[in-house]
Amino acid sequence: MPFKSNTARRHHIPAQRQKVTNWAEYDAGLRARGSLTVWFTAEAIAGWRAEARVGRGGQPKYSALAIATALTLRAVFRLALRQTEGLIGSILQLLGLDLAVPDHTTLSRRAETLEVPRPRCGGEPVHLLVDGTGLRLCGPGEWLEEKHGSKRRRAWKMLHLATDADTGQIVASVLSERDADDGSQVGPLLDRVDSPVVSFTGDGAYDRDDVYAEVEARHPGADVIVPPRTNAVPSDTAETTPTQRDVHLRCIAERGRMGWQRASGYNSRALVEADVPRWKRVMGDGLRSQTDGRQATEVAIATNVLNRMLDLGRPEYIRIA
Repeated sequence: MPFKSNTARRHHIPAQRQKVTNWAEYDAGLRARGSLTVWFTAEAIAGWRAEARVGRGGQPKYSALAIATALTLRAVFRLALRQTEGLIGSILQLLGLDLAVPDHTTLSRRAETLEVPRPRCGGEPVHLLVDGTGLRLCGPGEWLEEKHGSKRRRAWKMLHLATDADTGQIVASVLSERDADDGSQVGPLLDRVDSPVVSFTGDGAYDRDDVYAEVEARHPGADVIVPPRTNAVPSDTAETTPTQRDVHLRCIAERGRMGWQRASGYNSRALVEADVPRWKRVMGDGLRSQTDGRQATEVAIATNVLNRMLDLGRPEYIRIA
């Protein structure tokens, strides 16, 4: 795409300069991200104790909201489970509340089956932007690897994100094994979106027939904006009943790839590309949990945290150069 089209003269292209127009509001939102009152709310305190169980078995002490609150604080401040237990205990003590503190074992065990609320789009049609990245799993540290060599192969999992182009919110996230490609996770991502999809935009990794089929099956009539490969050829029915991919190829032949990007709206995919480094900068580039269930909970909570941070303040830019 642009970096491919301008490879020969890329070093001559000056970087864009932009200015934030709502700096006061955005600066207040950045400070609020570290406020405990944002993450440990009155609603969490009110719903701390679990409701009595009617059936057989022991009575739970902590509600799902209490466990989710503790794991959210862990994600925001990048704490281990024992440090999370200490933070919760100190907060309850400072507030003068007579509430039990979940220990680190309880947090780990409950995270395996915790149901985290999914992001909601509000029923409005969405323009979906998708991308994927890798998250490393807990293992030998970099110093140990350099000094003694790793005793096992470095492992990671793939994180697949779907972002609403209008709001910038992450509306769906899926964690898969490292050998799963981006195109194979389109169906699971779409299943997590509760609103009609108007358009689906992804990079060249999504240039597959099954991706077009998955989008059409779940959201008939939705536009699939994916750049065809450089050696792509039109289908056999391109002259009579052209597919969406045939239309993209025709537009590229007439306007070039850069012209197709501007005409199709492909450039908005930069929003989901920015979500990948934002995730790794704020939440970290790895997964702290060990099992699949806990890792899924960790990803779901991280998604809600990033969306909450975006609600606190979002920068508005204008280009100045």
